[in-house]
Amino acid sequence: MAKSKRSKIYNLIFIIVIVLLIIPQTRQPIQVVLNKGLAMVVKPSVIDTSERIQLKNYNWQLKNLNGTDFNFSAAEGKVVVLNFWATWCPPCIAEMPSLEKLYQDYSSNDDVVFLFVSNEDSDKLHKFMMDKVYNFPVYQPLTPYPSEFKVSSIPRTFIIDKNGAIVIDKSGAADWHSDKVINTIDELLKAF
Repeated sequence: MAKSKRSKIYNLIFIIVIVLLIIPQTRQPIQVVLNKGLAMVVKPSVIDTSERIQLKNYNWQLKNLNGTDFNFSAAEGKVVVLNFWATWCPPCIAEMPSLEKLYQDYSSNDDVVFLFVSNEDSDKLHKFMMDKVYNFPVYQPLTPYPSEFKVSSIPRTFIIDKNGAIVIDKSGAADWHSDKVINTIDELLKAF
């Protein structure tokens, strides 16, 4: 009898979760929570030196939310943290707090460039940033990104060394404020 009652409770919980996922107003928050849980255990891994892709050029034009143009070539010779994202993307939203913390750690370091790139409308992006109280720099692309990035899904995050080699290439939500990522950036800053 106890097993039957337990089974009914599990079935009821399962049905409630399915219904909540069907309702548009509750779908995104549930997906964000699930992705946050996943991001807590997923740590980006460093690409082996022999397998790193090298940027051939930094020819890419962006603009920030204030409308100021940014030439990606200004990041050449620096460590770059590049994140492709959107405000409607649950995995993107889930990893944003850790990316904000990482940005805060290095925001005063001129040798690290953070680029958070989205194709969305600037008003929507600005509202998202204000609502979430994020300070990292958001850009919109004006020209196609370099072919080495090959972005087919978001979130997609790259960490690029001073020589233009892609050291980390991660699709999906992850914990970006981990010791591993911080140590990787610190080591890249010491190089040269």
